[in-house]
Amino acid sequence: MRWAEWAEFYKKIVREMGFSIEEDRKASFVLRALLMERGNYIQPKSLRSIIRKEAYVFGAGPSLERILPEYTFEDGTKIAADGATSALLEFGITPDIIVTDLDGRFQDIVKANRRGAFVVVHAHGDNVEAIKKYAPQLKRVLGTCQTEPLDIVHNFGGFTDGDRAVFLAEALGAREITLIGFDFGEMVGRWSKPYLKEHVPVWESKRKKFEFAQELLKWLEKNGKAKIHWIRKLEPHNKT
Repeated sequence: MRWAEWAEFYKKIVREMGFSIEEDRKASFVLRALLMERGNYIQPKSLRSIIRKEAYVFGAGPSLERILPEYTFEDGTKIAADGATSALLEFGITPDIIVTDLDGRFQDIVKANRRGAFVVVHAHGDNVEAIKKYAPQLKRVLGTCQTEPLDIVHNFGGFTDGDRAVFLAEALGAREITLIGFDFGEMVGRWSKPYLKEHVPVWESKRKKFEFAQELLKWLEKNGKAKIHWIRKLEPHNKT
């Protein structure tokens, strides 16, 4: 997704969610400064080298636990959206890439990062303190933002961790993208936030984010190069 295309979605999101463009922009510069100081950043070419034709993108929806016990997904690149990292680790799977705005279980993100996962850290106006605290602790970090991209902080499109992960996979060259745990239903998965112990009813701001995520993914299905599959149960021929 080009910046001009994303900017139209972004204006709508800012207007309806009450976000501050200026605060989002400041966050992108904070992330850039920390990555430059620490020297722990990577550029997209480092991720392109591990992207396979098939990519599995894991959201943190309740359906995730029905699928993970039976499949290893070794035939594709595994991309976890924030809290889904915890679910994958729980079932013995280490993601190749984690896409996060740092409000998932950070100890699990660190564990996966130490096992080799790349971490795509997203900056926005509400997570500046988390960026300052956590980003310097990570290795192999690709910075992203939702305002204009900077030299080492990129914008591939997408709003929530889940749909940003799908936009990332498409931008990096995946040609088949399978979405797992993208429920967008009436329940929020227990892996979505560190304080959740079980699946809980969706709250209003989360519902609105779900709506934007679905709108963006439908746009990508129509305009992107990758084929996108939405599943809640894998067929036997995909089992590895």
